[in-house]
Amino acid sequence: MTASGDLLIDAFGRIRETVHEAVDGLSPDELAVRLDDGANSIAWLVWHLTRIQDDHIADAAGLEQVWTAREWSARFALPLPRGATGYGHSPKDVAALGGVSAELLTGYHDAVHDQTVGFIRTVKDAGLQRVVDDAWVPPVTLGVRLVSVISDDLQHAGQAAFVRGWLERP
Repeated sequence: MTASGDLLIDAFGRIRETVHEAVDGLSPDELAVRLDDGANSIAWLVWHLTRIQDDHIADAAGLEQVWTAREWSARFALPLPRGATGYGHSPKDVAALGGVSAELLTGYHDAVHDQTVGFIRTVKDAGLQRVVDDAWVPPVTLGVRLVSVISDDLQHAGQAAFVRGWLERP
């Protein structure tokens, strides 16, 4: 592995830590709280950031998503299309994550984290220049995709932490 790999693994580890801090010890009802009818819940934010990481990393690595390969989609049993990642979800779709437990959310996130880290350990610095999505101008390289996932995930994890802080206000 390379120094770049070490940095990427550290960044994904920080996402994992923030996810656990935002979720651990909360009930399904607390995880489903939304600050208003159009807002996202902690459960939806964590599920979504994990789905995006799973989807994007599996695609870049040429792997099946943890969501389907390890039957997480069946465990969640959401009334959403099996391939849903949360992109473009309506408030009704966000509400579909009501009743999900902290253990389910962190279990899925940890499984995706493990697959992500396992993949990153195989990447050499030169591999970060490999184009993984040519639908954009300029085409997206693996390095850019990984940084994009980290950025998006940290933003959503921070939003989940904010909602938790609001829940815990005296």
